[in-house]
Amino acid sequence: MAVDILGFTIILPLLPFYSERLGASPTVVGELVSMYAVCQLIAGPILGQLSDRMGRRPLLLVSQAGTLAGFLLLAFSTHIWMLFVARAIDGATAGNLTIAQAYISDVTKPEERAKSFAVIGIAFGFGFLVGPAISGFLARYGYQAPIFAAAALSFTTILCTYFLLPRREIIHEHNEAARDDPVPGGRRLSLFSWGQYRSYFRDKELAGMLAQWLLFSFSFATFVSGFALFAERRYMWRGHAVGVREVGYIFAYNGLISIIMQGGVVGRVVKWLGERNVVRIGFAAWAAGSVAIGFTRTIGQLLCVIPVSSIGGAGLRPALTSLITQKAGKREQGVIIGLTQSLMSIAQITAPIISGLLIDANDQFHDGRYLTIWAVWGGVLAGAALLFEPRRHTTSAATL
Repeated sequence: MAVDILGFTIILPLLPFYSERLGASPTVVGELVSMYAVCQLIAGPILGQLSDRMGRRPLLLVSQAGTLAGFLLLAFSTHIWMLFVARAIDGATAGNLTIAQAYISDVTKPEERAKSFAVIGIAFGFGFLVGPAISGFLARYGYQAPIFAAAALSFTTILCTYFLLPRREIIHEHNEAARDDPVPGGRRLSLFSWGQYRSYFRDKELAGMLAQWLLFSFSFATFVSGFALFAERRYMWRGHAVGVREVGYIFAYNGLISIIMQGGVVGRVVKWLGERNVVRIGFAAWAAGSVAIGFTRTIGQLLCVIPVSSIGGAGLRPALTSLITQKAGKREQGVIIGLTQSLMSIAQITAPIISGLLIDANDQFHDGRYLTIWAVWGGVLAGAALLFEPRRHTTSAATL
């Protein structure tokens, strides 16, 4: 999983610049980012259900092969339509992480799962620290270099899956046990099961937390999808506009702060203040940091502001996830996690398009205020989440 996440985060700061070199406008870049999320939203539940029936290992290999094919096509793209096809292939087979988490759930004893999923969190933090830094470093050798690095890492995951994971029949007994054990890798609904999903929104407290999750996902996706285009137009570094290298290092800086927070700080703060208070403070900090980014004019100012939003996001994401899963109940964990992933996908589809339109307006009207509006918009979304505070108070402070 760590290697897979590295491949994804290497592409993260590069794709907007790579697309612009082929003639894409900010709006087209936003659509390109959304393409991946659309295909992932449609195909993700299908791959998950197929893995329940056919076994994790074969579907994991198919998913990883699709990611490799998408990276290779991306590297050799000479037209914008090829970029769309590459991202569609990667998105349609993007069950890598979901299937891998289900596999971990299958082969791990219930009392060991919390520890296993905590290690997954570390893998994500590691990927978001190292991946963008690798992209920034390799970009000096050309835009294709980071993509080939991501493809090489993807090929490595295929080798790991093929040679290191037991074959299907060996883990069959674990799959049988998993069907009776309601864990996060357990019961799931399909993408189109919104009639069943609707029941979760009837609980006002849970519905409020799900609304908060959607708004945070929207705000976070706004930042991730639009920051490279924003930074390119707003900041200068050593006499030239900010590029892949600088954006990669900024993302890595953001990832470093998150790792420090999740390495023990968040857990201690949750025990002290409680999960609900951490969520409140997190949303306020994320909103304030996002708005402040819009009024920065130099890299130095940006580096002073980013920790505010990073610290807020590092706390509120795990605390809010914990509250949602506690409220849903043990036997509904798989369904509620699937629902939060669907809400996140909806945000990842919509936010890049809005970001692209706002930054495109900056280019068309030569008005830097649209860049500020882009950042403020992300902050407003996070601030609006505070309006959906559940009336009842959840006092549990699970270890994060």
